[in-house]
This record gives sequence, structure tokens and C-alpha cells, in this order.
Amino acid sequence: MKQALLFDDRNGAVIRAMTGGVLGVAFYLLLSWLTQPGSLFGGPMGLDFTFCFNSNVPEVLGAALGFLLWFFFGAQAGLSTLPFADGGKSLLLRSLAHFGAMTLTMWAWVMLNFTYEPLPGLILSFQLPLTLIYILIWLGRWVGWYAEVGQSRERLGLTGGRSPLKWRETLPHIGFAAVLCFAVPTVLRLCGAHDVPVLSGLLYPHLLLPVVGFCSGYSLGRRRGFCPLYPLACVISVSLFVLTAKLYSNMADGALLLIALCFPLAGSALGALMRLWRRERMRKDL
Repeated sequence: MKQALLFDDRNGAVIRAMTGGVLGVAFYLLLSWLTQPGSLFGGPMGLDFTFCFNSNVPEVLGAALGFLLWFFFGAQAGLSTLPFADGGKSLLLRSLAHFGAMTLTMWAWVMLNFTYEPLPGLILSFQLPLTLIYILIWLGRWVGWYAEVGQSRERLGLTGGRSPLKWRETLPHIGFAAVLCFAVPTVLRLCGAHDVPVLSGLLYPHLLLPVVGFCSGYSLGRRRGFCPLYPLACVISVSLFVLTAKLYSNMADGALLLIALCFPLAGSALGALMRLWRRERMRKDL
């Protein structure tokens, strides 16, 4: 069937799913090592694995199920890099189905490892961050589509030209910066564990903020050119988080300011260079 795997490009979907699955397993190894130092190859013979928190599950079975579930979760994340549909009802339904599949996979792992934890705490620690990150990804896609529409209108001469410092072109990304740099870290800090803040202390500053900040800046720069106000919006949003986080947390978050500035700035600059290079190449081809 043409719509198998929810994508027209089935070969591309398989490749991205397998790549995501491998990365998911790699992240699972990293997560296990960070949350349980010494558990990875930590026995006297270098063969002691501790990948499961539930003592009622045999260690070998818990490890095997953990690897399998994280492979599935990574594969589903890899598939999210492809468009589900061009738009309309199919896009909404397939997106909901994909989010449901990721939620089921996540809860299977949660139930495997945290059987004795109260359900409200599990929802705050896992379901809420997953939902917020999924919303962030969708908001990023919407901003990208909006930028493409604005780019098309500019080519057709339907706009009044470029605005000073490209504030009009950057405006849709201001909300994205607020979600990425203020809402997401706030929720991760409030929902995460206080003794080992994996979500807000490791995942967000070392993976989520730099990767998403760079990619969003690159996307904006590639479509609209260099936009210096976007990195500034990221810094302002992170500053608000740093200030408000002091009311309920004693962690040092000052390093986030540099990350929020450098990665979106580098992404925007690289995207703008790619935009100039593509235009120059098209001019020469003509």
C-alpha cells in the first residue's frame, strides 16, 4: 500500500526509523550510566548490567525489555522527522496516532521501572514533559510553514519589503523561543527529581536547548536570512527562567544564557550563509 508506515517514502521512513532506534538505544545506555553510575560494565568481571529499577523483574528480562522499548521510542522519534501528510484531517489524525504510539511506548517503560511510584507523580515526571516537547516540535513545524508562506509572499511582491532587523520575519519565532527557553525548562525543573535532575540538569542544557536552538536558528536563517533578534529572544526567555527558577530551585543555571545565545546565533548565521550560497548557485545556473 502506498500509505504504509504513514509515509509515501517508505524506504526513507525505514532508514530514519532504524537510525532513530539505534540512537534511542545509545541514549538508554547514557541514561543508565548517568542515573546509576558504575552500573555499566561495573562488576568485578566488567559484566554487571543494571538497567532496570524494578527489583521484581529479573535483571536480564528488564534489560532486554528496556533496550527493546528504547529502540521503539527512538524509531518513533526518527519517524517524526518526516511529514505525516501535506495537511488537513490526515495530518491531524496521523500526528495523534504517532503521539499515542510514543505515549504507549513510554508508559510501558515507566511501568517496567517505576511500579511502586504514585500515578500523579509519574504523570508529572514523564507524560507532561513528553507532551510539552511534542508541542514544541509541532510549534517549530508551524513556525517553519509560516516562514515558507512569508517567503513565498515576499517573492511574489505581496509584502512591504524587509523590516528593520527583520523583526517582522522573526516575530512568529518569538513564541517558539518563549516555549523552548522558558516554558520547557520550567516544566522540566518542576516535574523532575530534585536529587538527580536528569531532565532539567542533563537532558535540557546538554541536548534539547543546544540542538533545538541551533536547528530553529538554522531554519529561520535559511528561509529569511540572518535574524539577530531571534537569539536575543532566546536569551531573554532563558533569563526569565533563570530568575524565576531561583524561587523554587537552588541550581546554577547561568550557563544556559551562553547556550541560548551561541547555538541559535550560530544556526541563524549558518542558515543565512546557506541561503546566500543557494541563491548564488541559482544565479550562476541561469
